[in-house]
Amino acid sequence: MRLKYLLLILLLFSQFNGFSQNKPAYVDLIGQPNNWVDSVFNKLNRREKIAQLFMIRAHTDKGKSYEDSVARVIKRENIGGVVFFQGGPGRQAALTNHYQSISKVPLLIAIDAEWGLGMRLDSATSYPYQMTLGAIQNNDLIYQMGKEITTDLKRLGIHVNFAPVADINNNPKNPVIGFRSFGDNKYNVAAKVSAYMKGMQDNGILVSLKHFPGHGDTDVDSHYDLPQLPFDRKRLDSLELYPFRELIREKASGIMIAHMNIPAFDKTLNIPSTLSKPTITGVLRNELLFKGLIFSDAMEMKGVVKYFPNGEADVRAIIAGNDIVELSQNSERAVKLVRKAIRHHKLSLEQVNTSVKKILLAKYWVGLNNLAIIKTADVVMDLKRPEVLVLNQQLADAAVTVLNSDSLIKNIDYTKKTAIISVGVKELTLMQKELTTRFSNSLNFILNKNASGSDIANITQELAGYDQIILALYDSRKRPGQILDYSIEVKLLITQIALMNSLVVVFANPYALSGLPGIEKAKTLIMTYQNSDELQKASVKIITGELKASGKLPVSINSFYKNGNGISQL
Repeated sequence: MRLKYLLLILLLFSQFNGFSQNKPAYVDLIGQPNNWVDSVFNKLNRREKIAQLFMIRAHTDKGKSYEDSVARVIKRENIGGVVFFQGGPGRQAALTNHYQSISKVPLLIAIDAEWGLGMRLDSATSYPYQMTLGAIQNNDLIYQMGKEITTDLKRLGIHVNFAPVADINNNPKNPVIGFRSFGDNKYNVAAKVSAYMKGMQDNGILVSLKHFPGHGDTDVDSHYDLPQLPFDRKRLDSLELYPFRELIREKASGIMIAHMNIPAFDKTLNIPSTLSKPTITGVLRNELLFKGLIFSDAMEMKGVVKYFPNGEADVRAIIAGNDIVELSQNSERAVKLVRKAIRHHKLSLEQVNTSVKKILLAKYWVGLNNLAIIKTADVVMDLKRPEVLVLNQQLADAAVTVLNSDSLIKNIDYTKKTAIISVGVKELTLMQKELTTRFSNSLNFILNKNASGSDIANITQELAGYDQIILALYDSRKRPGQILDYSIEVKLLITQIALMNSLVVVFANPYALSGLPGIEKAKTLIMTYQNSDELQKASVKIITGELKASGKLPVSINSFYKNGNGISQL
């Protein structure tokens, strides 16, 4: 009897929190009767229904006047949702409570958290980039990451993660995707997106897979101009669309449309895919049979407003088939233009109503029919849960990839005279500090990425007296670029060191290897994909034999390093 009551309490608790792991997938509820959806829908006038299609920008790092301006838009326009950007988690929790309290219909709250809340918020966890995760062979770890990210998002009252990235990054010169992609192999990308997506959806968070139909093979950043995807339909079907097709079958709840010109789908001059009915309604809806929410990419980006300014892009996006328009330059103007399009029979009221009901159903699915106040105390402590720290280290451990022969690792001598060099940093690194305790006869060196000729000459001369060298290359930029921003002189020094008895660790974008001629000559080459404390700790464990490497390169770099390379030490 006591067990029966306990089970009943657990069931009621899960319902109170708006989620039960036994509830149907969001897409399976579309078109089904729902009393809450109908009740809310019937209380909205036409303008308010159209406003549900728009999500506006919000920050917690721009001060009270900015926050108040967002509040005025929410209250005056009855907007459908908010997308949070930079700020702090505690401030965001409090502001979300305020914004929800003044909204006629509960707001759908979204954020870009591709690598967790740390992508946008201070004092929050940053998990590895998707390129780093692409090296991992155990996708269960990525599922667990999706689950933990869900816990973080729900703690702040967030319902939609604009992630994962489903783009296949097969263009090393891509300026906007790169490290945000799981790699250049469509099967690996699809499998890892699936694990990440299910980790969130199974636990009550909506996703927005991006950027349909695939932004990986472009060399223009759609934030600043309109990229073109010039490939024929056969290529697009076989490559770019593959992950999206597979994930639609796996009941993806949302997909975001890229701002790209794709002649194979729509030959209209300078038309971005975001505004293309043949692309969205024709390919995504009718051919791929996607039933979930379609989000536009940000409508303030140059890739869409360059050719369609003054609100024209907003109304065209809805006509094309987007359910939710993200970050209109002027949402009030956009609503007026949509109403005008309905009056002039350019857009049917039925299409708008269908999207509104899907949005309200999404709000119901995430529990907004029972809106709860977010607890504002202990937010940061809750986000730094011990299990999060453990998982983050497990992900780093599983990603590290040994590319060259691991002969130096196998024969490393802790008593020999060892130089431990860090390039691209300004102080001793965590890896140096930990390795120094293991090697009884070692000396640390720090070299600036733009070191002077005299500094390079001095270190070259001194290295001649060392038996073995551990060289670590760091990219300390906020986003790891495809090319290390080291001086030519420093890169020449790296080439010289690689020819010595050296072990090289690269804490940078894997594409950076192509700009380091001679790196393949190193006795051992370890790729970690990015610069983080977790990956420095993992590298120490690999070097000292405490951990056996299992990562595989998720992209092809050059003739020396191909997708799938990696010496398994299991």
